[in-house]
Amino acid sequence: MIPMETYQQPSPLTGVVLDGRYQVDTLIAAGGTSDVYRGLDLRLDRPVALKIMDSRYAGDEHFMTRFQREARAVARLKDPGLVAVYDQGLDGRHPFLVMELIEGGTLRELLRERGPMPPHAVAAVLRPVLGGLAAAHAAGLVHRDIKPENVLISDDGDVKIADFGLVRAVAEAKITSTSVILGTAAYLSPEQVATGETDSRGDVYSVGVMVYELLTGRTPFTGDSSLAVAYQRMDRDVPPPSAAIRGVPRQFDDLVHCATARDPAGRFADAAEMADQLDVIVRELDLPHFRVPAPKVSASHSSADTTAVTARTNQPTNTRVFSRDELPAFDDDTDDDSEADTEYDEYPSHTGHFAGVELEHFYWARQRARRALLFWVIAVITLAGLAAAGAWTLGANLPNLI
Repeated sequence: MIPMETYQQPSPLTGVVLDGRYQVDTLIAAGGTSDVYRGLDLRLDRPVALKIMDSRYAGDEHFMTRFQREARAVARLKDPGLVAVYDQGLDGRHPFLVMELIEGGTLRELLRERGPMPPHAVAAVLRPVLGGLAAAHAAGLVHRDIKPENVLISDDGDVKIADFGLVRAVAEAKITSTSVILGTAAYLSPEQVATGETDSRGDVYSVGVMVYELLTGRTPFTGDSSLAVAYQRMDRDVPPPSAAIRGVPRQFDDLVHCATARDPAGRFADAAEMADQLDVIVRELDLPHFRVPAPKVSASHSSADTTAVTARTNQPTNTRVFSRDELPAFDDDTDDDSEADTEYDEYPSHTGHFAGVELEHFYWARQRARRALLFWVIAVITLAGLAAAGAWTLGANLPNLI
């Protein structure tokens, strides 16, 4: 739920054993409401990730009830696109969650490292993300905070969603206002901004914004504050990615358009429906298979080597809690290119490259692959025709030969 920053100071929890079972090791990252550590399950001798919540939540009965309920619900989900939840508990003053340890990094770190992605790489990210979300939606669960920080990429190329259920648990805590909007400004659906409520279609909207960012290197809305960014989607549509970067196929423009419709009824009903449309696009464009690389420089990799110190200079993009009363008045006549819209940009634009290769090169590579496939199809058909003609000629002249 909370995007994490590499934490370079020793933590007082390092070395502590939670619940007599989980040893806390290196701090991977720190956020506003929780910290994530490498850990070791002493009973099973298994590396794990430990998300340890802030101590202020320990005495909140509403939070603990929701926290336990969401953890049990997510632990029942089985899908390759979801980070597995093993256990949850309360040790002293710290609620904690025990999860699968993903050696690699986040999608945010990959974007910072390599910039926008070509369509086939975007499809490779989306397939497991939508698959994991589809499993959750089928079970009646909604993530509420889909963004690149919550998409993990392993060193083996596995893509998984993390932090299911934590947004709702925090939102229902007594220490938060009863009238809050919780999430990350750049990815909130209009209904989350308006009412704080959402369903599977809210996750679809967030995925649509993320697709726009993967293709272009930036999020669609900017403003003078995170609140203004969140509020803009109430009156503005997400523009087509092709308007921001050349070479984006029309099918991806249509995918983003449907996923980010301001009216939830105009969106894909859930992640499964969006995944079906993605499959159609992959077939239409003949997109090649792609193995998503883990970022080389990541908080996870840095924490694996306790002697390495990685300086993080990127501005954090924390999950925000703010009252609807704090929302600025919005002028419907505001010019899209006004100064207020350009002062605040959580995710700055990158050049049109991926892994150091211009995006247009991926397009031409796909065209060459298509031409090569067409050549071989024609060759096979020609050879088959010649073989058939030869067989027919031989059969017709067989009596004469005998």
